[in-house]
Amino acid sequence: MIFSDEIIKWYHKNKRDLPWRNTTNPYKIWISEIILQQTKVSQGLPYYINFIEEFPTITDLANASENQVLKVWQGLGYYSRARNLHSTSKIIRDDFNSQFPTEYKLIKELRGVGDYTAAAISSFCYNLPYAVLDGNVSRVLSRYFAIDTPIDSSSGKKMFKELSQKLMNIEDPAIHNQAIMEFGALMCTPKKTDCSICTLRNSCKSFGTELVELLPIKSKSLKVTKKYFNYLIISSENHTYLQKRTSGIWNSLYQFPLIEGEFTEDQLVNTKQWKNLFIGYPIIEKISTKIKHKLSHQLIHTSFYHVKCDTINDSNFLKINWVEIEEYPLPILIDKYIKSVILHK
Repeated sequence: MIFSDEIIKWYHKNKRDLPWRNTTNPYKIWISEIILQQTKVSQGLPYYINFIEEFPTITDLANASENQVLKVWQGLGYYSRARNLHSTSKIIRDDFNSQFPTEYKLIKELRGVGDYTAAAISSFCYNLPYAVLDGNVSRVLSRYFAIDTPIDSSSGKKMFKELSQKLMNIEDPAIHNQAIMEFGALMCTPKKTDCSICTLRNSCKSFGTELVELLPIKSKSLKVTKKYFNYLIISSENHTYLQKRTSGIWNSLYQFPLIEGEFTEDQLVNTKQWKNLFIGYPIIEKISTKIKHKLSHQLIHTSFYHVKCDTINDSNFLKINWVEIEEYPLPILIDKYIKSVILHK
């Protein structure tokens, strides 16, 4: 138990004071774990605080509208997480009488909850001996045991899951899991690791070797695709038009009418989408400089076209007063543009 004992000792001396560590409330821990998927603690913390303030209980979340939930989530990205939270809260309200499940199997069956999140909730809330395995934990184990099996391969996932479970401190699963995750986040970091002060250096198989920089191994590289978005900000007196997305990364969020593709101005106004949208003679009053918006797997090149037109073919669009615009959940790319260019906030 040297491994577990050492990281727990380190954890008690170095852990960050985070609000979800001061509770065993499964609802709050569930929210924190979903927020921290694909999100750094520094970015996720204010969202967690705001989310709990807006929806203090599972019932509050379940009774909220999807728009309310997405608006609170706005800017955090990976919006399917928010939609899953909302739909799952309704299931817990209706099928579990608003009581969070207490069994690992039932927790894992919840929408948006996988092995890692189920293990985290089970151990942090109920002290059940299920080991967590995320990127931080995989990195620690890969370096400590000098394992060069890719962590994202099928065999690697199986190996690291079994190893993490074998190392579990069954006397205190909650602290063990918190400790190894925090150790990976603060000490055994992806880059610029200071191994000279590491509490595990005397037993770590990678210590003093180039393996620290080489491990962990990943077999897959994420391919970034380019997309070109042309948003039409159509002004008709004090009104504009929005549409609700029904698919893609921003599913269920609202956006201005969109024509996708790499176009010059002349090419854009001759597209089928442009001609089908406008009735009469639209006037392009302004075109923004191109804005690059980078996501984990996409680079979006965006232009905003400010268009004046009294009438459009609006069957697929929602006509709103400009003063209502901030009530709608928007992609952060659009929200920032509205606030800086249109509302001058």
